[in-house]
Amino acid sequence: MRLHLLHLSTAAIVGTVDYLDGIAVRQKAFFMLDEVLLNRIQDPQVRQVVQQLANLLEQALTDIDALRAENQRLKDEINRLKGEQGKPTVKANKPGSGDQNDSNHSSEQHRRQPKSGAKSAKNDTIQVDRTQRLPVDPAILPKDAVFKGYQAHLIQDLLLKTDNVLFERAKYYSPSTGKTYLAALPEGYEGGFGPNLKALVLSLHHLGNVSQPALHTLLTHAGIQIAASTVSEFLVHNQEVFHQEKSAITLAGLASSPWQQSDDTATRVDGVNQHCHVLCNPLYSSYTTLPNKDRLSVLDVLTNGAARSFVLTERVLASEAVGKMPKKWRRVLSTFPLDTPLSEETTLDWFARLMPTLGAQTQKGVLEAMAVAAYQGQCRVPVVDLLLCDDAPQFPGLTAELALCWVHDARHYQKLIPHLPCFGECLKTFQEDYWNYYDRLLAYRQNPTPSERLALSADFDTLFVPETGYAHLDYRIQQTRANKEKLLAVLSHPEIPLHNNASELAVRRRVRKRDVSFGPRSPAGMAAWDTFQTIAATAQKLGVSFLAYVADRVSGRNAMPSLASLIAERASQMNLGASWA
Repeated sequence: MRLHLLHLSTAAIVGTVDYLDGIAVRQKAFFMLDEVLLNRIQDPQVRQVVQQLANLLEQALTDIDALRAENQRLKDEINRLKGEQGKPTVKANKPGSGDQNDSNHSSEQHRRQPKSGAKSAKNDTIQVDRTQRLPVDPAILPKDAVFKGYQAHLIQDLLLKTDNVLFERAKYYSPSTGKTYLAALPEGYEGGFGPNLKALVLSLHHLGNVSQPALHTLLTHAGIQIAASTVSEFLVHNQEVFHQEKSAITLAGLASSPWQQSDDTATRVDGVNQHCHVLCNPLYSSYTTLPNKDRLSVLDVLTNGAARSFVLTERVLASEAVGKMPKKWRRVLSTFPLDTPLSEETTLDWFARLMPTLGAQTQKGVLEAMAVAAYQGQCRVPVVDLLLCDDAPQFPGLTAELALCWVHDARHYQKLIPHLPCFGECLKTFQEDYWNYYDRLLAYRQNPTPSERLALSADFDTLFVPETGYAHLDYRIQQTRANKEKLLAVLSHPEIPLHNNASELAVRRRVRKRDVSFGPRSPAGMAAWDTFQTIAATAQKLGVSFLAYVADRVSGRNAMPSLASLIAERASQMNLGASWA
């Protein structure tokens, strides 16, 4: 048996060398290694040799595929520089159809739970605006036909027509004062346009992602005489009321629960790359576009744009960032006042005067540590206790606890494309165990118990053991194992989701907007995007009509309760901050 296995191992070596020499023996090598299933090998030394050979071949094939892709990319670039076209990208007919170049790494097929039950009737929720009785043509009725009443048939329709109003305003003149007195226009009617038109423009643009040129075309075809610049004015300027609502929504959302979700995506502002940060929970979504996505920028989001503050504490002095400073600068830093909030201007001035040659990266690390200390010690805005996000480097250390997204972690395994059948079977088996464990976590959230908590923690250590023999898979397992505490935050906080899908869906709203309008062209346009996307996303979560809400505010009626007050009301009912220990 041993001689047979050694012969196969030697054949695998020959197959590898032949392949690397350019001989087409890939299928032959695959067959041999498929026959030598690792779990059939009894001798540990032989098994180790075969595993090493298989991983060498796997790495060689992976590197060759990467080099081929890079070579093709360079060829395409050369062709474009010559004024020609590169190789067209032809997608597979069906995602996940077996194409190794498929870039779809979604785990939805593993997480999707079948829904049972029929769709509920919607007619009871539809508002009836008018009733019209339809008679039967007497000519088609037989003489013995008996009237049996009316059968209801509800039809939905929508009218888009002008409602142009000619206001005749009473006018008086007083000789004693020398002034003319004119009747005021109703609230919201100014600049020659009514509040319903303005609300429609805002809704179509920010809720329906209709571009400004398309909006102008639609309005002119509907009979409205309006300039393109006026449409832009409706969308961007004089929105202070809504900006205040956006700030109130964010504060109410931060106060609604001690945990939040966060993510970011790119946004170009007047052609300059910036980053849209999303902060959300089940009751709201807040959008903030900033030049960077570093730790200080995330703190700006968590503090709702409040002025930056920095505090030097004993914990900061003992932090890793300060530990990297040269001793002379650590002595200088220790002369700063302890536990005293400092403005950004004062802090930067002290660094410039007292530590002028301190490296930029070192200074940034110390500033971030001081900013985190100031955030966690302030009382201007609610402090987030737990942040659910991906494993980007700007998130750790900002909050007391950090929870990582299981879906993000699973994508690393989805991206593995083994060339050898034995490794493919190994990956498939592991992924099945992975999603079975995920299902157990979902069940635990519904019914958390101390015994299941201990069992899940122990089974994590059993599942994520990097001893599969597939080197790439073992590396990923090791990375997951290192994040055990963050991935299993749900065991102490079953109220939090297992994934960051909510913030990714919120990010998708910005991406769809970006696909249509590319990006805002001014700071005012950027603020409008952030504000109205915050209001639209939050209104959707709260079950409020964005169109009706905007019309209510534009008209000045203010009859609808603010979204911030609804967040506070729902938070008290849902008890999002409840945790189990």
